[in-house]
Amino acid sequence: MSQSARKILVTNALPYANGPIHIGHMLGYIQADIWVRFQKLRGNECHFVCADDAHGTPIMLKAQQLGITPEQMIGDMQRSHESDFSDFLVGFDHYYSTHSDENKELAETIYTRLDKAGHIKTEVIEQLYDPQKEMFLPDRFVKGECPDCGAEDQYGDNCDVCGATYAPTDLKNPKSVVSGAEPELRESEHYFFDLPAFGDMLKSWTRSGSLQNEMANKLNEWFEQGLQRWDISRDSPYFGFKIPGTENKYFYVWLDAPIGYMSSFKNYCTTTGKADWDTYWQADSEAELYHFIGKDIIYFHSLFWPAMLKGADFRQPTNVWAHGFITVNGTKMSKSKGTFIKARTYLEHLDPEYLRYYFAAKLTSRIDDLDLNLTDFAQRVNSDLVGKVINIASRCAGFIQKKFDGKLSANIADSALLEDFQLAGDNIAELYEKREFSRAMRDIMALADRANQYIADKEPWQLIKQEGSEQEVHEICSLGINLFRTLMVYLAPVVPKLTEEVQHFLNDTFTWESHKTALTDHPINKFKALMQRVEMDDVNAMIDASKEEQASQAPAVEANDELKKEPIADEISFDDFAKVDLRVALIANAEHVEGADKLLKLTLDLGGETRQVFAGIKSAYDPEALKGQLTVMVANLAPRKMRFGLSEGMVLAAGPGKDEIYILNPHDGAKPGMRIM
Repeated sequence: MSQSARKILVTNALPYANGPIHIGHMLGYIQADIWVRFQKLRGNECHFVCADDAHGTPIMLKAQQLGITPEQMIGDMQRSHESDFSDFLVGFDHYYSTHSDENKELAETIYTRLDKAGHIKTEVIEQLYDPQKEMFLPDRFVKGECPDCGAEDQYGDNCDVCGATYAPTDLKNPKSVVSGAEPELRESEHYFFDLPAFGDMLKSWTRSGSLQNEMANKLNEWFEQGLQRWDISRDSPYFGFKIPGTENKYFYVWLDAPIGYMSSFKNYCTTTGKADWDTYWQADSEAELYHFIGKDIIYFHSLFWPAMLKGADFRQPTNVWAHGFITVNGTKMSKSKGTFIKARTYLEHLDPEYLRYYFAAKLTSRIDDLDLNLTDFAQRVNSDLVGKVINIASRCAGFIQKKFDGKLSANIADSALLEDFQLAGDNIAELYEKREFSRAMRDIMALADRANQYIADKEPWQLIKQEGSEQEVHEICSLGINLFRTLMVYLAPVVPKLTEEVQHFLNDTFTWESHKTALTDHPINKFKALMQRVEMDDVNAMIDASKEEQASQAPAVEANDELKKEPIADEISFDDFAKVDLRVALIANAEHVEGADKLLKLTLDLGGETRQVFAGIKSAYDPEALKGQLTVMVANLAPRKMRFGLSEGMVLAAGPGKDEIYILNPHDGAKPGMRIM
């Protein structure tokens, strides 16, 4: 297929409709938007769609808590999401909802085709049931004691302490997170998608180049363990679509959520007529289909989704591209520290293009986590965008306006330098295409350095003082403006608003091919400040506002949040408490534990004695950020043998939930080995 004939459909992971967008979410949407804008700038037919993921138990329960209908709640949330995306300059061609007629029709079509082909099986299973709320409980709505290590307060799918995975029915002393009642074990017939029937097809597809290598390697674990049938049904009450031919069975949210890509595009095609739906989704389609997702939903998009499409006689994605998470200042986003930043809070304090550029400067094609270091963020934006790129125009535009009637010269002062800038375009285009945005930004900024050095060497502000130098100054500054223009063509996918302002300044309209030409004997408008520097006062104000928002908010109903405050435990005597030996410990080393999703292995220095402790804090901390910190440990806890090794104590930590945990940090004056009195 030729470059000019490419037909491309791009989707983003669907945000869940029970909470606002935060800057961690924005990473994937900005990454996809940059890639889409690049494709459109090159003249490709590229459509960009998304939708709110609007079904499931958490939405049903949160709407009940708010005293409104689920439909009202998801409608309000969709408007909020669309506003955030628009203000972050994410240019969806269409934004929709999975709670739509098109999605219902397509979900039923896919299910019916799978059923007729023999890929839907039924099985009676045992589930935990909340007798007070009269509902079956999903895994994350049950808590109890881990059946392996006995740790309390563990969710119904895995243990944060020892890393064990299990069924919720295996928990000891289970409690419903919804009501606090003791669940009952009841039988229910469920519907399963026969994923193992697609094993050979999936092994081939996952190794076809459609996935990143890291993702394909990770999926090997599922093939080695053996694919299992996938439960696609949920019992009433449930907010979603009813399974055809049943009275009280609903499609599991993860069945109809990815179908939202299809239904959003279908509504777009129907309402605008800008594309033909069948051309992009039929089994023999030659159009390109790309999904941008977070690494936490790889399995759904790389196993269940392509198998469902194959079984229902639709095309598979061309590529599924996953990205990592973001940390802020080296650690997981924290509500108490103010680094759990909502998109709207950011927008109230800072320019969205600051974040767009910073993400671009750090994004690669790999599934690496990205750290938003707020000091580096301010310095990088100020140095690159303001100090390098815009500085070129500000140094040259005044001479063009005042001395040469706002018109660029007819001649190019240094055609070899301009040619170098233009020849860089093919390599930068290839980097955009491959999603190697950070390398593209480095190449662009290296060119900006050359442009600034050229102007500094020529010193037009000194040269203009010499009699008869006007033509030379005119050509030098005109070349500077053309070098600036070329850089802005290259940056257009990243900073679209700034690009619009530059096009107005230059009396120009960009396509990607614009980098191959120059403006000569061409009028430009008066130069105005194009971007302000990032001020740390504004960054700090954003952090403070995030802290205030957290303090004022009631807890949301999330799939992994408790709905009830934990009661104080039974009283113990002072003598019992005195037996606990709490010691200050230095974290000499911290590392990931192979095969454990929740654990970090810590080497703790107690002032001459070292201990090895496994702590369930991986979700909250980067190991590198822990090294050298002081913490508090229970030093006289009996060693416990775990499948990863011997744990010789316990680190004290606190937090509102498993994804926001804080180790206790003693005052800087504390020393390793000191006892906590």
